[in-house]
Amino acid sequence: MISFNKPYLTGNEIEYIKDAVSRGKISGNGYYTNLCQNFFQDKYNFRKCLLTTSCTDALEMAAILADIKVGDEVIMPSYTFVSTANAFILRGAKIIFIDSRPDHPGMDESQIESVISIRTKVIVPVHYAGVACDMDTIMELATKYNLVVIEDAAQAIDSFYTGKDGVKRALGSIGHFAAFSFHETKNIISGEGGMLVINDGRFTDRAEIIWEKGTNRSAFFRGEVDKYGWVDVGSSFLPSELNAAFLWAQLEKLENIQNRRKEIWNFYFDELSHWCKTHDLRLSSIPEYATNNAHMFYIVCKNTKQRKKILNHLKSSDILAVFHYLSLHKSKFYKAKYTGKELPFSDYYSDCLIRIPFYYELEKNELQFIISCLKSSVN
Repeated sequence: MISFNKPYLTGNEIEYIKDAVSRGKISGNGYYTNLCQNFFQDKYNFRKCLLTTSCTDALEMAAILADIKVGDEVIMPSYTFVSTANAFILRGAKIIFIDSRPDHPGMDESQIESVISIRTKVIVPVHYAGVACDMDTIMELATKYNLVVIEDAAQAIDSFYTGKDGVKRALGSIGHFAAFSFHETKNIISGEGGMLVINDGRFTDRAEIIWEKGTNRSAFFRGEVDKYGWVDVGSSFLPSELNAAFLWAQLEKLENIQNRRKEIWNFYFDELSHWCKTHDLRLSSIPEYATNNAHMFYIVCKNTKQRKKILNHLKSSDILAVFHYLSLHKSKFYKAKYTGKELPFSDYYSDCLIRIPFYYELEKNELQFIISCLKSSVN
């Protein structure tokens, strides 16, 4: 069986975990946590980074920092993972779902302004497959209507956006906040793990307090206060040093990992482009303003029947491919609450998108076998 995903280990993960244990502090916010946070701040010009136990936790922190209350409205795509919505549902928000773009599963930015109301508080662009949303449009709307932008950058490590001003910026550095994932299916992993990025200085101090269970503990250990206590809401959002040590081993090899993933992505694209064009299938679309961080490789079928045929053929060949999100506005949990219009492109990607095996250690013969099986699935 060729699996859909296989976590890649650089070779130093266990060594750094042992070192973290030997340092005598494994509960979090220690040596390796700070190495990782400083890495992101220095490399991508993020203002403040806080490692979290998951991207879900990072989104929940952002919802608290954005002061989401019952009845507030949050705009996001329907075609996304449930954590994007759950973080705000937990605070009592109403989710306003936006359709996907015709050319890409990401949110259709042209539809955002039409659903902004006096209750709108936050826009959550999701950089699907690590491909940037049109952040100029989104940030202009945020400024116009005094809204907070929280980038769901779960899949977007080492991906960039070039704005109208010609400046190339890392995804996660543009909105007021951003949330990243280091789940084992991502480019850079720590098993489970995430990170909150705070780009607006108004929120930096409070973010650290929420991260530390609602206490000013971090300020105490820096000698900024003579004792610490409960000063705000919060939770146990920070990961252990063991997670951070594992992550550091990955970050040291970021360039190598990214180069290999891009090599695989380009091989797939070159080998499948003609076949897709001649069989009414679509490959990934990268806008001119975006870069490709090779997070995933997907194919969009013409209908559900074609997708099922391809998936079954791959499975019979011991290749595990999968479809992806189901439209959240049609989910069992939310469909009774949804009062908006139909979102045909979100449903289209739910019904027709296939993700094929994609991981660092895929060998050329395996790639060729996958491609051969794909081509024989639709004649």
